[in-house]
Amino acid sequence: MGDVLEQFFILTGLLVCLACLAKCMRFSRCILLNYWKVLPKPFLRSMGQWAVITGAGDGIGKAYSFELAKRGLNVVLISRTLEKLEAIATEIERTTGRSVKIIQADFTKDDIYEHIKEKLTGLEIGILVNNVGMLPNLLPSHFLNAPDEIQMTQLILKHMESRRKGLILNISSGIALFPWPLYSMYSASKAFVCAFSKALQEEYKAKEVIIQVLTPYAVSTAMTKYLNTNVITKTADEFVKESLNYVTIGGETCGCLAHEILAGFLSLIPAWAFYSGAFQRLLLTHYVAYLKLNTKVR
Repeated sequence: MGDVLEQFFILTGLLVCLACLAKCMRFSRCILLNYWKVLPKPFLRSMGQWAVITGAGDGIGKAYSFELAKRGLNVVLISRTLEKLEAIATEIERTTGRSVKIIQADFTKDDIYEHIKEKLTGLEIGILVNNVGMLPNLLPSHFLNAPDEIQMTQLILKHMESRRKGLILNISSGIALFPWPLYSMYSASKAFVCAFSKALQEEYKAKEVIIQVLTPYAVSTAMTKYLNTNVITKTADEFVKESLNYVTIGGETCGCLAHEILAGFLSLIPAWAFYSGAFQRLLLTHYVAYLKLNTKVR
């Protein structure tokens, strides 16, 4: 019996060491890609002439639109507010010289995809950023009800498959990495984005199409009521610029080194502690107080 227990503890120790080693290797890759910029400059342009960005009217989607244009791609901006799209398109054309197309579409409706498909016909689309999504309420509350679906992929992926190149970035959230009480529907819908992206990458990696899901934590945007920025909370521009360094890192990334470290720390918290009543009370008091202090929510 003693020998069996000894072997069990040795095996357990080895597995823990391997898990820690895997995390260290992931952090090392992030550090390398962040500071040494090993991604070739023409890499994004080599995917195709056009990038399509959903939710491009504000926040992360807007930041991707500008950054991809700066890196030499023409961009298609899709959002529901025409005035915002027109203003952003004008600014991108003025500052980067790239071509811009705009498509007004409300992703809460189901009858928009034929219109989008028609507008995209004939374009060599190399990059798709699936960013559309919504958080009904920044403050924690029971059973949030938020539709959040990705259907753009089906319109574009088959063309990437035939060309044997392309990059799809699906924007999820750090709270998708494990269930978050009080953000139940948002957490679950973003977990779907993670599972969907990883499964799709396995299906299409032989076709040389990169499908990556990003799981950021705090990014200061209109959706998060413009949280004050700090080491953890990034501006949309900061997050986007860093995330594009990691497009070859694998099927999932938090998008920035600070969020990778935060995710590693959170993964060390035992489930029984995270889901305990004490933690939930802490969330509803200290976290809500932090949000009210650091955002325009009053």
